[in-house]
Amino acid sequence: MAAARPLSVLQVLRAPVGGLFRHVRDLTEALAARGHKVGVLVDSLTADSQTAPRLEALEAHAALGIHKMPMPRLIGAADLGASGHIADLADELGVDVIHGHGAKPGFYTRLGRRQPGPVVFYTPHGGVLHFAPGSLQGRLFHFLERRLISRSDGIFFESEFARTAYAEIVGDPGDRAEVVHNGLPEADFEPVPSSDAFDFVYVGELRDLKGIDVLIDAIACLDQPARLLVAGDGPDAEALKAKVHSLDLQASIHFAGAQPAREMFAKARCVVVPSRKESLPYIVLEGIAAGKTVIATNVGGIPEIFGDTSGDLVPAGDAEALATSLARWQSDPAGFATNDKRRLDRVRSHFSIDAMTDAIEAGYRRAIARH
Repeated sequence: MAAARPLSVLQVLRAPVGGLFRHVRDLTEALAARGHKVGVLVDSLTADSQTAPRLEALEAHAALGIHKMPMPRLIGAADLGASGHIADLADELGVDVIHGHGAKPGFYTRLGRRQPGPVVFYTPHGGVLHFAPGSLQGRLFHFLERRLISRSDGIFFESEFARTAYAEIVGDPGDRAEVVHNGLPEADFEPVPSSDAFDFVYVGELRDLKGIDVLIDAIACLDQPARLLVAGDGPDAEALKAKVHSLDLQASIHFAGAQPAREMFAKARCVVVPSRKESLPYIVLEGIAAGKTVIATNVGGIPEIFGDTSGDLVPAGDAEALATSLARWQSDPAGFATNDKRRLDRVRSHFSIDAMTDAIEAGYRRAIARH
């Protein structure tokens, strides 16, 4: 039997930061390793100190190039013409597949879909689910999502939670939907020894959704002094630093800016993920794979990662409950070892980059065959 022909794929995302970029980067590299040609289109308005080197490193795997255009987070006048621009770029590159990642790229790519033309896929990455249903932007995005389901050749959800929440908030996409968990390459399972310079480390965006303010309050509640490393950047960075100052915690909490996750894992043995909302966060997978204790909130798809150890998860937004878990780790880190090992075994067996790429590539090919 003849080998399936290589595909040409345009991946579209807004902010080239955080877990969503990690997903697109890994998928681009994996598809390229299988002989496919991939292009990446990113927002020109959003960046952190790691964005340029991340994109530069990705260029070697993006045979169709790295492209940029403005993609503001909220819907407004700046969006006029964006869908047509993406469709024109897809035509220019001659792609088989356009894959939008996140709320705004999902809106652009499906609204601008052309017939005949490439098949169009969408992965929400939690984005549209994070807009409050009662807010103006929430009502607008959810309305658009409902109208655009029929223009989707496939919708990949990173978690069962996201699939269910989307059906409840937006509408049921039926057989267009498939749950494909995020996956890690084997290199991420190399243990990261810790210098113990800090007790706890947070790695991620600095915005309200991530619950760093709750983590700061939890540190303030501890009876035993603790040092927290906060690695990341975002719109709430200055407000969070002001909060640390107001609680007189400058000696306990250090802001490192945006840094590679594994370098930050080398500073502490316990990774804290205090999010108010999530879909299936890479930082939880990465922390577990690196051999760290991960203390996280019971939100989104995190229970799907924790499996039968989900009883260890903490209620979101509860500083006292989070402080209790942190204090328990301080007093007996060895007591976490058994469940740490169970989670590591689960992530290794259920969340691989090969399984993720197999499912996504198969979805592309099925849609192309139907087209």
